[in-house]
Amino acid sequence: MSNTYRVGIIGFAHMHINRVAALFGDHPQLEWGGCADTVPLVPELSEARFTRAWNKQHALTELGVPKAYDTYAELLAEGNLDIAIICSENVCHPEIVEACAAAGVHVCVEKPMAMSLAHGLRMARACEAAGTTMAVNWPIAWSAPMRQMKCLIDDGLIGRVLQVKYRSGHTGPLGQGAAHSGVAASDDNLSGPERAASWWHQTAAGGGAMIDFCCYGAMLARWFVGEQAQGAMAMKANLASHWGEADDNATMMVRFPGAIGLFEGSWTTLHHGVPTGPVVYGTTGTLVMDSRDGKQVIRLERGGGQTELLTGEDLPKDRADIASEYVHHLDTGDALPPLLSTALNLEALAILDAGVKSAESGQLQMVGSNVWTTG
Repeated sequence: MSNTYRVGIIGFAHMHINRVAALFGDHPQLEWGGCADTVPLVPELSEARFTRAWNKQHALTELGVPKAYDTYAELLAEGNLDIAIICSENVCHPEIVEACAAAGVHVCVEKPMAMSLAHGLRMARACEAAGTTMAVNWPIAWSAPMRQMKCLIDDGLIGRVLQVKYRSGHTGPLGQGAAHSGVAASDDNLSGPERAASWWHQTAAGGGAMIDFCCYGAMLARWFVGEQAQGAMAMKANLASHWGEADDNATMMVRFPGAIGLFEGSWTTLHHGVPTGPVVYGTTGTLVMDSRDGKQVIRLERGGGQTELLTGEDLPKDRADIASEYVHHLDTGDALPPLLSTALNLEALAILDAGVKSAESGQLQMVGSNVWTTG
């Protein structure tokens, strides 16, 4: 007999909730226990598509969530939850995870794990003390080509990794024409002040392009290189969003013992202009993640015009998304995949944290090599 688990949503600030909640809602072993939003640092001025008000209403009317509680404390007290999906603004992650751990509730936290290493350590300690599971959900974790790229690197296809480059950009989380998985693209054109009132453009809430996008580079580089970074230098700027105060462009350069990482994030980009995924340079070849006909592909380059497109198997159908992987973990006790695990996420967060501090100080910041041990 299959186990059934009750799931709740805490936080609608991050529009990834639309895709994540749909996956949890569709799983036959999961049932809804309710939802609750967090209180924003600044009241929002719009209920356009992908704002927190819109995301919450979408969950209630389209995704089958039966009840909205006034506070997540009430949800945890009355919802009889097994799992909480956390898609709040980044600054709220530690307090929510601590509350869930105290209630014995497992958590699924949307990327990045937290806005600082200190916050991430609070979350990890709370879950370890309570014996609850924390999974950090990354969209890249459910890309079969991305997993294949990791296997090819580990198999030595391109020799030793020397550089990892990653760039991601769009017109901003609430920019005109914004498109996010799970819901059709938005035609709403929010004004500058309306976007400024959202947490995305507030540094204190964990907003900004550096945290939003350079986190991907930090995670991928740590995963591909296979060892922790040593130091980071970064710059960030508000180049075209002066109605808000958070950065809308950022660049981070990271030194590993035997490799270098370069990560870029932009909320002012109309087109990628570069490959749509990471580029990994090795001693004997280069792997490029790109898009062909709307699908991710891996290009192997050997120099001298030698190029080969690589294809691989799809993800297992029974564990191809965050909901099915979480249910499998709870049913069997099997470890979560590395990208979802606390240990790897803390190491990636240590890199991001050093980059954020470097951008603020203008100085090189060292990265902790051992940020988490268990037992």
